[in-house]
Amino acid sequence: MEPFRIFIGYDPREAVAYHVCCQSIIEHCSEPHRLQFTPVRGPRRDGSNDFIYARFLVPWLCDFRGVALFIDGDMLVRADVAELFRESVLYHGVRVVKHDYKTRHPVKYLGNPNPDYPRKNWSSVVLWNCSYAPNRKLTPEVVANATGEYLHRFSWLVDSQIGELGPEWNRLVLEQELQPNDKLRHYTVGTPCFADYADCEGAEEWHQTYRRAIAPIEG
Repeated sequence: MEPFRIFIGYDPREAVAYHVCCQSIIEHCSEPHRLQFTPVRGPRRDGSNDFIYARFLVPWLCDFRGVALFIDGDMLVRADVAELFRESVLYHGVRVVKHDYKTRHPVKYLGNPNPDYPRKNWSSVVLWNCSYAPNRKLTPEVVANATGEYLHRFSWLVDSQIGELGPEWNRLVLEQELQPNDKLRHYTVGTPCFADYADCEGAEEWHQTYRRAIAPIEG
């Protein structure tokens, strides 16, 4: 039985976010014994976090075989990730939520700029078909030298090779209206671990998950 290979963006400045994200996945997974977590971290370069480019190494890290999921660490998963691994990627290199929006917040956590650009946040949840031939272009050398525009817009693929996931799998907190059926909430402007976002919309559910992650065994 193949594991659910899940690669999660890790930044030491918000390490707690990574662990809360893992906690939320475990709590909702129908087959937790299949979960396989790998933190993703690399040079920050011109980006706002330590995994802004390292995420594109997932196919290489999987030896260009099988299916894998990448998600940013500033997320709360509210549904069974097994659902994603049942999604077909046979004819696609990736499947993503295809956001089309302009940010309400030109500055985000830790004072980082938050510019608008085409296909913004498409690369924050990526169901990878690691075996897909065009994805073999994503070697460490290519990723180290490619522009952010090339990578985050999936420019090595043609549009028909970029499949779609439902919007409930990447709801952007503070950028979009939250929905009861959200399966994944993305605290893209700032995770509630930061004081400026501790009381933002959707923060209490994040804090509850955090408390369960650190709670000692009682009784």
